[in-house]
Amino acid sequence: MSAAPDDKLRELLDDFDAAMLVTRRPDGALRSRPMAVAGFDADGTLWFLTQDDSGKIDEIASDRHVNVAMQSSMKFVSISGKAAPVKDSRKVEELWNEAWKVWFPGGKDDPHLVLLKVQGEAGEYWDNSGTSGIKYLIEAGKAYLSGTRPDVEGDPKIHGKVAM
Repeated sequence: MSAAPDDKLRELLDDFDAAMLVTRRPDGALRSRPMAVAGFDADGTLWFLTQDDSGKIDEIASDRHVNVAMQSSMKFVSISGKAAPVKDSRKVEELWNEAWKVWFPGGKDDPHLVLLKVQGEAGEYWDNSGTSGIKYLIEAGKAYLSGTRPDVEGDPKIHGKVAM
């Protein structure tokens, strides 16, 4: 597998089924909420499902800029981009998970169901798992002993920035 940052970011996205979606309210305050990740496309588009009358739809109508943050104990992803509600029954059919019926009682045909498309513009990741984690621990140990910071910026297996 390639260690290119964009490949690594896509690989890490496979590991997450939930994210925090951050929007900006009309008064300028930031608002975060957990969202189930419905899917993602190779071009950096993230998909979520929501209700067309939710506060996040109003916030996105006011300011489309969003951040999507994902975290596990050793892996972290942040994607900044622009969001928009989308009505697309074929895409809903493609992404649908029956467990979501709890939130959408009408199922995939629920009249209030809308896709939330987040077109990624910039992504960043940190992966401290597996052999990357071992390398990180070595770098952290060296930094601790020398009074410096860990040098992980140049290793795309551990940290990378991606223009999307």
